[in-house]
Amino acid sequence: MINFRVIRIGDMIKNLVKIGILIICILVITRFFKFVSNIDLKSIVEDKKKEFKDKTFIECLDENLDDDYIKNKKNNENFISKEFESVILSFSKDVVSDENIVMTSNKNEQSIEEIPVSPITSVVAEHNKEEIYNSMYSTVKVRNQTSVELTQEMLTPDVDFDKSNIVIFHTHTSESYTPTESFNYEASGNFRTLNTNCSVVGVGTELKNRLVAKGFNIIHDETFHDYPEYNGAYTRSLETVQNVLNSNSADLVIDLHRDAIADSTYGPSVMIGEEKVAQLMFVMGSNEGGLSHENWNQNLKIAIKIQEKANEMYPGLFRPILLTKYRYNEHVAKGACIIEVGATGNTMEECLTSMKYLAEVINQV
Repeated sequence: MINFRVIRIGDMIKNLVKIGILIICILVITRFFKFVSNIDLKSIVEDKKKEFKDKTFIECLDENLDDDYIKNKKNNENFISKEFESVILSFSKDVVSDENIVMTSNKNEQSIEEIPVSPITSVVAEHNKEEIYNSMYSTVKVRNQTSVELTQEMLTPDVDFDKSNIVIFHTHTSESYTPTESFNYEASGNFRTLNTNCSVVGVGTELKNRLVAKGFNIIHDETFHDYPEYNGAYTRSLETVQNVLNSNSADLVIDLHRDAIADSTYGPSVMIGEEKVAQLMFVMGSNEGGLSHENWNQNLKIAIKIQEKANEMYPGLFRPILLTKYRYNEHVAKGACIIEVGATGNTMEECLTSMKYLAEVINQV
């Protein structure tokens, strides 16, 4: 035997009115006594949701139902119940949809840009100079300005280094590029500025952010060493980097520069896919200048190792390595080096894009 109950409209209205009055009383009392912060409304809502989770609207009002009436109106009431549930379901779907939109938006904001590996590349001839080199290992070209005869054994990158911790600093901190609409600046000298957003400091920040996104620990020191006085910059930057390394161990220590040629007609670039980016160059020191640097060959090997990977992934990103007679503070760490990012003829945009590819090379090497 099936039991049915009658919905008493009057009773239903009375209960709804009671509920409404109860809610208003609660709100007035909590507002008046400022107890709102002590009421866990979320828990109350969640408890009610659990209580009525599997019940229809009709079942929730079961105590006000009469058997005989519903027996006669069964079809109508089933229809009402189904319609009510469909409205609730539709509302729930809308809420879930909105939540998914927010989650997707957050995911996009936090996602790391995928960097293409081994796209079509070509060196841009305009605003560039002919490559000069006199030694070579595999695909890596070296312009040797020392009196040392480089053998293949000296060039073979048979060396390991820890790249988990990386230090970035700038001996010539104010070096800048050709101004653009997005990166215009007040000059403090010839292609120099104290605006770190438009100088090699901004380029260093981009490299840092790219590497941090890949899981590296990066220290980026933005201390000015060439302003207000240019002479003695390497002495001041040595003190800075030694202080950093006293409390932070790192094999890879990058002194980030741009090419010193102060001429806007020189801007070495390479096309990587459809992007024009500034070319890079390792400047590696030795001990021929009279300052102690017994491990310079090890530094050179690490530079060759990185550049060999770059040539594999993005041919033309690096110009030939420049090996000089001078130390350039590269005695401070196993993988200390100077990396020149573009020249005065390059734009900030080209240099920032270049860091995207350098970070990927360091990640893969």
